[in-house]
Amino acid sequence: MKWLERWRIRRTLRHHTIAWRLWSPLMHSSAVFRGLSAVERAHLRVLTSLFLHRKTLSGMQGLNISPEMAVGIGAQACLLILKLGLDYYDGWSTVLVYPSAFRVSRDISDDMGVVRRQAQMLSGESWSRGPVILSWDDIEAELSSCHAGYNVVVHEFAHKLDMLNGRANGMPPLHEDILREQWTMIFSQAFERLQKELEHHRPGIKAYGATAPAEFFAVASEYFFTDGQTLRNHYPAVYAQLVSFYRQDTAANHRGQIPS
Repeated sequence: MKWLERWRIRRTLRHHTIAWRLWSPLMHSSAVFRGLSAVERAHLRVLTSLFLHRKTLSGMQGLNISPEMAVGIGAQACLLILKLGLDYYDGWSTVLVYPSAFRVSRDISDDMGVVRRQAQMLSGESWSRGPVILSWDDIEAELSSCHAGYNVVVHEFAHKLDMLNGRANGMPPLHEDILREQWTMIFSQAFERLQKELEHHRPGIKAYGATAPAEFFAVASEYFFTDGQTLRNHYPAVYAQLVSFYRQDTAANHRGQIPS
């Protein structure tokens, strides 16, 4: 039934392709898209159009999601699957967007095993089969200027890819040409190295990546798409694995970098 799916896609794009007046300014003003070829930008526009047609973006606490906001969020989300396909985002339907960082309450266990209810302020959160939750203040700041290693959309959608295996553990479903044992060894060694670097107050990437293997994968993905050169310099083996997974070579194309 592939012909039917292709027909549905063509029909959707005929009526719902993102207007050029919305697409062109985003591609030229946001550093995260810098370095994409004309062909890649055209493909990203198709993916983003389909993504926004299939997903529901809802503003929280009175936030109104404008077309420009929706396109900005969708394009960053689809950057991760540019060479993978929209099927990687199947199984869920909603993106919730708060005006700014939002409060969540969680049960936290201390070293003695005592569980306490603790409130946290978050910029983003992902649920396995549920929504992606984002802070618009953070998205807007990251779209308007280059923040190397910081992109809440990339971070949370990397978690979505990671959780395709059932839970976030730093290992998304790997392609046939990626060896599971090699991925595990490279990411485990890099995760431990970051923890040791933190002990000497000289982390190669931001410290949040040292909190859990899933966070290391998400943080490494943030650097991959916003400052691939830094990730390649500090963790070349991790960078090479992400090139194989995402099917993109961001450092070679100077993606996310501000021209000197």
